Amino acid sequence: MCVESAPMLAHLVPGPLVRVFARPYVAGESLDEALRVARRLIDDQMILTTLDLLGEEVREADEVRSNIEMYRRTIDAVADDSRFQRSGYRPWGSALPSVSLKPSAFTVEAMEDATGPITELAEYADQRGVALTIDMEDRRYTDYTIDLAVDLYQRGLDVGTVLQTRLYRTPKDLARIPEGMRLRLVIGIYPEPADVAMQDKREMKEAMLTAADQLLDQGVKVEFATHDERYLERFLREVAPKAPDRCELQLLLGVPRMTFIERMRNNAFGTMLPVRLYVPFADNWDDATAYLRRRMAESPSMVWLVLRNLLPGRR
Repeated sequence: MCVESAPMLAHLVPGPLVRVFARPYVAGESLDEALRVARRLIDDQMILTTLDLLGEEVREADEVRSNIEMYRRTIDAVADDSRFQRSGYRPWGSALPSVSLKPSAFTVEAMEDATGPITELAEYADQRGVALTIDMEDRRYTDYTIDLAVDLYQRGLDVGTVLQTRLYRTPKDLARIPEGMRLRLVIGIYPEPADVAMQDKREMKEAMLTAADQLLDQGVKVEFATHDERYLERFLREVAPKAPDRCELQLLLGVPRMTFIERMRNNAFGTMLPVRLYVPFADNWDDATAYLRRRMAESPSMVWLVLRNLLPGRR
């Protein structure tokens, strides 16, 4: 399957089939299911998690209120669970799962309207000892997200954010991240036009290594997020040794990488780092399906997996 056809095919796959065949990428339809996944990962595999309630671009004020309440419940559930109270898994903190959120889940009009709810949640998470990451959405949100996250961090809150190396603006944005802050590096999943973003994934991934090296020089805590094992290995060999206590590998739920993780833990690459999985959950399947379609559009192999299962005798 050609890469260019993946976004179109992702939107042609019927919603119910998306849910069935892409289900491993979502922890479940409730907070309880997400927490069970988080507990199993840390108990069985010593893997950390960041929990994310799926749902962005909300259209009703009731959705904003519901998202705020769900995040407060998530923060409380994480902070109150003694099974997460362990040390030694993360160089700069505890084994608590972190929490990620998207700005567009907290506003129905101007993006600035999300500032109050996100600030409230960041303060609450910090009081409960839970790290919070403000995820990056498409380029419309870039300046807003960086400004808000940096401001909250500089107020003394445990807040991090995300930069997408596909954007041509990212090298300048790196300089805006202050010493000590957490920064997740990704190539980015939102399609962007060629005048503002790279179109070649190899270039995006090379830019990840360059950005990670710069961020470590700035004293930033780097969360390196990719599933390309060649670049995970290069990060471990070429970049992370500079400051391994400020580095973490991050992966998506549902993408098997335990063989690579075990090799790293057996010192195959010279550096061992904590591993954290992004664990999304939903309280409705419309939000989950939208998320899964974005993942399918980004990953042609995932589209092929879904379509292959539609063929007679392949289920």
